[in-house]
Amino acid sequence: MKNDIYLGLVHHPITNKMGEVVTTSVTNLDIHDISRSCRTFGIRNYFLVTPLKPQHDLVNKILGHWEEDKAAAYNPDRQDALSVARLVDSVEMGIERIKEIHGVEPLVTVTGANFKTCTGREKDLLSKASVDKRPIFLLFGTGWGLHARVLERAEFALEPIFGASEDGYNHLSVRSAVAIYLDRLARASETMK
Repeated sequence: MKNDIYLGLVHHPITNKMGEVVTTSVTNLDIHDISRSCRTFGIRNYFLVTPLKPQHDLVNKILGHWEEDKAAAYNPDRQDALSVARLVDSVEMGIERIKEIHGVEPLVTVTGANFKTCTGREKDLLSKASVDKRPIFLLFGTGWGLHARVLERAEFALEPIFGASEDGYNHLSVRSAVAIYLDRLARASETMK
């Protein structure tokens, strides 16, 4: 993709099923699988967003394991994929890191399966970022979705992914949603060339 895109998997602030603000746990699968999708689709960095020190320790242990000579020799593709992963305490810290690189705040973009209104589709997002000459910070929630504080900070909301289930079931894993959105962005980018 020709745009500079960064991805954030937000673990705080997140909403639980009762609407309360919570911090969700980082999972090994999300670290590995989302890193692989990000690396495949040319995402600059994948930010794991959590303020919890024990979660930082876990992420650093996982990332560190694949940097060791033995693990890297066993599976160099895994080490390559994980090279895009970064750990930050907050969405704001991710924004600041991107701003340090580009000299401008990123276009904060949110996703959610339960959005009633959205700003547009992937092509609209890429066009806006291109016109504004800004990188994109694409945020995904865990738990029951991004908290209102994150949603209010966003400038763009992508249309939800809708399934084809006749009974309306629509509950993808975040790993699947990331892969679908990144594929859509890549296809939209191709049509804009």
